[in-house]
Amino acid sequence: MGGSDGEWKPGLSARMAAAKIISAVIDKKTSLDGMMDAEHGNPAYRALNLADRALVRAIVNSALRHLPRIEAAISMMLDGPLPQGARSLHHVLVVAVAQMLYLDVPDHSAVDLAVEQAHRDPRNKRFVKLVNAVLRRLGREKDTVMAAIEAIAVLPDWFYGRLVKAYGEETASRIAASQLLPSSIDITVKSDPTHWAQVLGGTVLPNGSVRLGAFEGQVSALPGFTEGEWWVQDFSASMPVRLMGDLYGKRVADLCAAPGGKTAQLILAGAKVTALDQSGNRLKRLRANLKRLGFEAETVEANMLKFQPDALFDAVLLDAPCSSTGTMRKHPDVSWTKDEKDIAKLAALQEQMLRHAVTLVNDGGMIIFSNCSLDPSEGEEMVGRVLSSDPRLERVRVEAKDLPGMETAINDDGDLRTIPDMFGGVDGFYATVLRKKATS
Repeated sequence: MGGSDGEWKPGLSARMAAAKIISAVIDKKTSLDGMMDAEHGNPAYRALNLADRALVRAIVNSALRHLPRIEAAISMMLDGPLPQGARSLHHVLVVAVAQMLYLDVPDHSAVDLAVEQAHRDPRNKRFVKLVNAVLRRLGREKDTVMAAIEAIAVLPDWFYGRLVKAYGEETASRIAASQLLPSSIDITVKSDPTHWAQVLGGTVLPNGSVRLGAFEGQVSALPGFTEGEWWVQDFSASMPVRLMGDLYGKRVADLCAAPGGKTAQLILAGAKVTALDQSGNRLKRLRANLKRLGFEAETVEANMLKFQPDALFDAVLLDAPCSSTGTMRKHPDVSWTKDEKDIAKLAALQEQMLRHAVTLVNDGGMIIFSNCSLDPSEGEEMVGRVLSSDPRLERVRVEAKDLPGMETAINDDGDLRTIPDMFGGVDGFYATVLRKKATS
């Protein structure tokens, strides 16, 4: 902890943990979910009580959501760039500014704890006066600063540039702004969405999902959870299975199945399901989820690229690993832990997986490809490449009549494409329906 002296101020440990976590996300590209896991997460986070953990989550999420604006605010308060080697100082300032501009924390408290944090860290002790001056000035000039930074896009330049190229400036700007909205919790119900919306104080969405209202506590404590009447699943993530038509009695493989939301939908639709995942731990979680729902599926631990079934399937669902850029509202670290190289690598892997998925279905069988990336290179472009080079495949266009009330989610190719500001806030998602032509 460095050259500490005097008493340990309340809230100091939380700020120090927040700075460590932000550093790991931005500098080391570490995923936030892993670090904030109650059992296996960052030791500084695990050492905190529940109230302090909640504060760390609030600080870190706000900091990552607003990072370009926070960094611009810090620059406005400095005469020049921070000294070389002052990276840890940068994170101390980011934590403080996130509280001062975007959280309900009194300025004096944020300033006081940042100064204390700098004082206790040998790397930052010589910058104590700088921290104090920068943050006090920010407190005085807050309104001017907020007005000056509000036009700055809240995403990294590389990613915002890709969105502009794919969707145009106006839509890119809406996507960026939408990740500042709190994310909601959607559930898929076994039956009677209207009933469950009433019981849970939610609303029924156009696709039959139920969006929960605000509540305190655990989702698992809500009525119907233990009884297996519903499961948590974002509006967008529930759409690929809804595009598959009548599945009753059909043999269907879910090729990247864990944690099992789509597997559950397939079973509910009457399919005989083989659920595949290469992670034994993730499959364990899938089995536990299916057990709670009273559902059964054949489960296979295998890399789908090497999977060779005894008999071909009537349909396969490939919800492929991706950059997850459509989930920024829930996971604000995504655009800071991924980069263009990751997207290119993932798109290449998805293409391999899709080409293999085609070999797993009967002639006339269906392949649904989906993922939660906003980047067309992981969706429209990659699928276009596979379609143009594989004469066995044809696209089955999604028609407006298939998605009443959701027509805006159908793109020009007849694929599903949601962006985060649709339908009151959803995950950005892509899905296409392909058919393997029957050979004459």
